[in-house]
Amino acid sequence: MKKVVYGERKVSPSKIVCIGRNYVEHIEELGNEIPENMVVFNKPNSALSDRLRYFSRDTRFEAELCLLIENGEIVALGVGLDLTLSDTQRYLKEKGLPWERAKAFDGSAIMTPFVHFEGSMENIAFELRIDGRSRQRGEYSLMIYKPHEIVREVAGFMSFEDGDIVMTGTPRGVGSYSEGELFELRLYDGERLLTKDSWRVE
Repeated sequence: MKKVVYGERKVSPSKIVCIGRNYVEHIEELGNEIPENMVVFNKPNSALSDRLRYFSRDTRFEAELCLLIENGEIVALGVGLDLTLSDTQRYLKEKGLPWERAKAFDGSAIMTPFVHFEGSMENIAFELRIDGRSRQRGEYSLMIYKPHEIVREVAGFMSFEDGDIVMTGTPRGVGSYSEGELFELRLYDGERLLTKDSWRVE
């Protein structure tokens, strides 16, 4: 089982629960409609990777706030990359087919270390920099569905196992990427840096 870093230990999520279309500006940039209900899909544990690979020009990066779940509660925060085969996803959507081929492939989920967090998330923000340039920034205030609301709704129809991860959706600024680029993810509580990590695209 693949693992993520949480403090001084490593944990194995049984699944990664992903929330789609959670930022209005991202919905608009892709020409989608704002959904009436929360969009939920899963990535398997095998999607996790500690390497950022280049798959093809069809591959799109999406930076997202990530929640680590234990005992049914949010215990830690991180930032992750949800990689998407965009042309494949578009075709599957047009045919009314599931998205797994576009979203759940090996290496499609990359995570920073997770840090324990308690209290209000109102000042939580995250940023993706590529080769030193800011490409995506997400904030709690911009999310349609807030973290605790997401966990409550998902728990209403699907059980969480300890170590499971929720990826909460991506803000505007998604795009394709190339070999050799340097990705850096950062998570903030106000001005305070909580966690970060970086990867050179292989």
